Amino acid sequence: MADRTNIAVGIRISTDIEYRSDRPTPYRARVRWWDPTTKRRQSLSEGKNSEEEAQEWLQAIVQATQAGLTPSTATMTLAEYGEANMDLALRGLELKTLVPYLAGWRLRVVPALGHLAVRLITNGVVDRTVQNWIVDVHSRSTVKNTIAVLVRVMEQAVRDGIISVNPARVTGWQKLYKQAEDELRNPRALALPDWDTLVQLADALVAASHDQYRGWGDVVVFAACTAARIGEVSGCHVQDIDADQWIWTVRRQTTPAPGGLTDKGTKGKRARKVPIIEEVRPLVAQRVLSAGPAPDARLFTGPRGGRIATTVLRDATHWDDVVTKLGYEHLRRHDLRHTGLTWFADAGVPVHVLRRIAGHGSLMTTQRYLHPGVHKITAAGAALSAHLSVVRAPRSLPSPIVMTR
Repeated sequence: MADRTNIAVGIRISTDIEYRSDRPTPYRARVRWWDPTTKRRQSLSEGKNSEEEAQEWLQAIVQATQAGLTPSTATMTLAEYGEANMDLALRGLELKTLVPYLAGWRLRVVPALGHLAVRLITNGVVDRTVQNWIVDVHSRSTVKNTIAVLVRVMEQAVRDGIISVNPARVTGWQKLYKQAEDELRNPRALALPDWDTLVQLADALVAASHDQYRGWGDVVVFAACTAARIGEVSGCHVQDIDADQWIWTVRRQTTPAPGGLTDKGTKGKRARKVPIIEEVRPLVAQRVLSAGPAPDARLFTGPRGGRIATTVLRDATHWDDVVTKLGYEHLRRHDLRHTGLTWFADAGVPVHVLRRIAGHGSLMTTQRYLHPGVHKITAAGAALSAHLSVVRAPRSLPSPIVMTR
């Protein structure tokens, strides 16, 4: 299909959608235009999962060109836009302020959001990104400066007409900081108590989903029993499973990207090995059979075969409603990872082994899962008292030496 649009500011564009059945994203949305500056024919295209998504992408570009933007500007990534407009966005700032702002941009904003188109950055995306910065134990001043530079760049995008509202103006992030600090101090408090509770949660999420898709429950159980992130579960391929030794080599994770979801390396940038416990081996074996012979086939997918993200799981299963009804209103998808690590710790896994399973960069992070229960604390006190009583006990005097001639 095709649609030609005359733009009042002089940019003439044409749009079309082509269906290509042999592609993972079969609907290719394409826009063409004459660049008013270079006088050359330009084009952009993106693959989409449905015709509706393709239409939305094209409509956003049409609206941007009506505001005076070229399609290339309207689809510019945050990294590209920041590089082109940073001087303008940070005008008027003193040098002592520029240095931490630019460091925040280079070290945190670009790695986290730089690959996204400016117009695709939402309040929710920024909220989750700020939460990740906090969880990574960056100081309050570091997070504040990083948010500030993002706000300025996005404000410039508002002035340029790329977006209408600045999504980086987040409020209440200090509360998020306190919540993250509480989590870092005691992640055990966020874990599910036992296996039966996990199964109950998985079954309830399946029941609440459209067509009662069993795959959602499998993702939840597998994530908890391997202490993995949802993105890592989504990135698991058949070739990553060693069914002889029952070990999963975690190599990649699914993350948001322009045009949808994509795979990249793990958060720690290193592959790690995780045991697959007996309770989930039948589930994994069935998944391997269902995935087919291709080694790069995904072990876990959505009901239509697509990649899974934590937000996809939340929306598809009505997560918030389900966990509230079960009495776990605090529970988030990431708490499945806390559950697995807590269970491993309670099973007596040595801290250095637990660290490798978790993929933690710092041993201090792993040690937070080792908090003993009250009975262990009282037992430790009794052991110390017994030790001290032995130390205090009077020692018998040596026998006197008898001198003989």
